[in-house]
Amino acid sequence: MPPPPPPSLTANTASSMGNAEAVVMLPANGGARRRADKVVHPAPMPDRAAGGAMEREGGGVGGGGEVGGWRRPEWCSAAGVAGVLRRHPAAAAFGCGLLLFMAVEYTIPMVPPAAPPVDLGFAATAALHAGIAARPWLNSLLAALNTVFVAMQAAYILWAILGEGRPRAAVAAMMMFTCRGALGCATQLPLPAEFLGSGMDFPVGNVSFFLFFSGHVAGAVIAAEDMRRAGRRGMARLYDALNLLQGVRLLACRGHYTIDLAVGVGAGLLFDMLAGRYLDGKNTVDGGAAVAPGSRCCSCHKALLSQ
Repeated sequence: MPPPPPPSLTANTASSMGNAEAVVMLPANGGARRRADKVVHPAPMPDRAAGGAMEREGGGVGGGGEVGGWRRPEWCSAAGVAGVLRRHPAAAAFGCGLLLFMAVEYTIPMVPPAAPPVDLGFAATAALHAGIAARPWLNSLLAALNTVFVAMQAAYILWAILGEGRPRAAVAAMMMFTCRGALGCATQLPLPAEFLGSGMDFPVGNVSFFLFFSGHVAGAVIAAEDMRRAGRRGMARLYDALNLLQGVRLLACRGHYTIDLAVGVGAGLLFDMLAGRYLDGKNTVDGGAAVAPGSRCCSCHKALLSQ
C-alpha cells in the first residue's frame, strides 16, 4: 500500500475545490478512502401557510395576496381603490356609467316597430320646436344662418389648404364625408315626423340628405381642431359655440336625431386624427421628420409635395 499524502497536500486540494465536494483522506482500515460531503445550509424560507411575507427582487414585499405565483395588484385594497378614485375620477365615473347603463339596457322597454323613435333631444327642445313651427319666417332665418355657418367652415378649410398649405383639415373632411355617404346609404333612417324643412337650409333647395351622421357638426369640429393646431384658439372657441347653437337648432327643427349629432362630434375628432396619421406617415415614408406629439403646428403639408 502506498503511503498516504501529507496533510498539507490534502488541505490544498480541499481549499481549491471551494464549495464542491472535498475528498478527505482518513487513515482507517488500512488507509481506505472515505468521501465526505460539505454540507450547505440554505437560508430559511418563510412559511406561506402562516402568512409570511417574501421579499421579491425589485418588487417590494408581497404578502397576503399571492396564490400560486400570482400576486395581488396594489390597487386591490381599500387604500388602493381610494388612490385610484383620487387620481382617475373620470375613469371611475365611466366605470360607474358602464354598470348603470348595463342595468338600463337590459331593463328598458323596446320601442315597438310601428311607434316613432324615442329621442330625448326632441323632448328637450319641444318648446323651441313649437315656437319655430308657429313662425315660418323664423325657421327660414335660422336655416339661412346655419347655411352661412356651413359656408364659413368650408371657406376656412379651403383657405387652410390653398392659402396656408395645410391639408389636414381638407383630408379629414374628405374622409368624413366619404364615410358619411357610405353609412347613409347602408342605413337610411326615417325622416322625423315633425321635420321643419326650409329652402334656405344647406343643402339649399329642400333636397334629400343623409340623417346619420351630421355633416354640419362634424365639419365644424374638424375646422375647430385645425384652428387649435394653428394657435387660433379664440376662433376655435367661437366655432365650438356656433356648433352648439347649430345642434340645438337642428334638434328643434327635427333635422337630425340626437345620435346623429353625437356621432358627428366623434366623427370629426376621429377623422381629424386619421388625417394627421395619414399625412405624418407619408412624411415619414418620404424621409421627412415626424411631428413631435403635442406640437402646436403640423408639418403635414410636406406630404403633398413629396415625390
